[in-house]
Amino acid sequence: MKIKFCGAARSVTGSAHLITLDNGFKILLDCGLYQGRRKDMTNFNENWLFKPSSIDMLVLSHAHIDHTGRVPKLVKDGFKGNIYSTHATRSLCAIMLLDSAKIQESDAEYYNKRLAKKKKRNKKSKKKFRTPLYTTKDVVPTMDKFVGMPYGRWHKVSNDIEILFKDAGHILGSASVTLKIIENGKTKLIGFTGDIGRPNRPILRDPQPLPPVDYLISESTYGDRLHETKPKQTKKFLEIIKETCVKNKGKLIIPAFSVGRTQEIVHMMDQLENAGLLPKIPIYVDSPLAVRATQIFGAHPECYDDDLNEYMLEDSNPFGFNELTYIRKVELSKQLNYKPEPCVIVSSSGMMNAGRIKHHLFNNLEDSKNTLLIVGYCAPDTLGGSIKAGAEKVKLFGEWKNVLAKVETMNSFSAHADRKEMINFMNNQPKKVKKLFLVHGELEAQEVFKKSLLESGFKSVEIPDLSQEFDLK
Repeated sequence: MKIKFCGAARSVTGSAHLITLDNGFKILLDCGLYQGRRKDMTNFNENWLFKPSSIDMLVLSHAHIDHTGRVPKLVKDGFKGNIYSTHATRSLCAIMLLDSAKIQESDAEYYNKRLAKKKKRNKKSKKKFRTPLYTTKDVVPTMDKFVGMPYGRWHKVSNDIEILFKDAGHILGSASVTLKIIENGKTKLIGFTGDIGRPNRPILRDPQPLPPVDYLISESTYGDRLHETKPKQTKKFLEIIKETCVKNKGKLIIPAFSVGRTQEIVHMMDQLENAGLLPKIPIYVDSPLAVRATQIFGAHPECYDDDLNEYMLEDSNPFGFNELTYIRKVELSKQLNYKPEPCVIVSSSGMMNAGRIKHHLFNNLEDSKNTLLIVGYCAPDTLGGSIKAGAEKVKLFGEWKNVLAKVETMNSFSAHADRKEMINFMNNQPKKVKKLFLVHGELEAQEVFKKSLLESGFKSVEIPDLSQEFDLK
């Protein structure tokens, strides 16, 4: 048996890990889109490190695009097998993959229009027109391949393979994956943490540990740091709102992933409003995807934690209050840029590399009264990563913009566990696991995390590089 790392190796996006059995049967864990601008990753999304038609089954840990964003391309390029996920992940993928396709169609159209104009001026230009990785038409046959499964039960998918999903507490429907594989008369357990959530967070249940496994693939995003606690987070968040919107009369712009982060931020403001602490200012969630995702949250109470179920006895809508407006239409989104009054705008995407947030940045970054609040991980080679690192100027829609707005960062909102939380999540593994592979993290963070894991009793920890392959003996 072999494992090959085909994405999210020494980086945080493009998750894809290929397991090949002795008989040639191939299992792909995740099939994510690379989101960034590293020169050595320019062609990652267009090419495969395997033949899509050779993959026998795909297992998805959760619906975030960096874990699912190339699935329609996989199907388009020849994949014929089943796609296994939790029920909530299937529901979210139905809207998120469609949204991803629309973005790609729009980006290709915008790029091609600009290139056509350049070619008129310079007929010798060798630049090629772009085609989307996939279109909205490719999403329909993709969704037909999904097989939804509940948490906490072994599911036999072939004579020799069973799958167990355990709640990872990261986003709605997120799961760790355990594969029970019988090969040459021996049983091997292979675990994949997916993205590990955080304990004691709102809305979702706490992460549930995997059973002890022989080989483990673990995320490592925040392997080099610890997060703030919830009371400090709520206090700081309220202070930022008051300083920006009440004191400075400015706009608070919050780039947030449409699934998970947006709902957590809205729920926190809902709690502050019920407590009488939230200033009476307009609050907008400007993302059609976030609107649809919030509706899906309401359809999957099996993922809620006890606190949210209890909260809903007093407030039947934990994602809505009087000052909050959800925006779908483009015309209403554009109007926000011309409203002079203070407000809070929550918009996607979280890494600021696509979506309506780019328009809000274009119109608000150069006003010192405003604040940009970063509430999640931004890969270093994304627009969000540049701003988070302190860039004084950024390029938006072909124009350079000065970053004059105040930039605040709150990593405590992250849906990724920190170093201590990840080690606690895996504390039942050191005695059994033969080898631990670290993925979904930048190399510096992974090296710090590896040291901590070795100190915690793990005997063999690997940080695989892209396309590196290992024997699982």
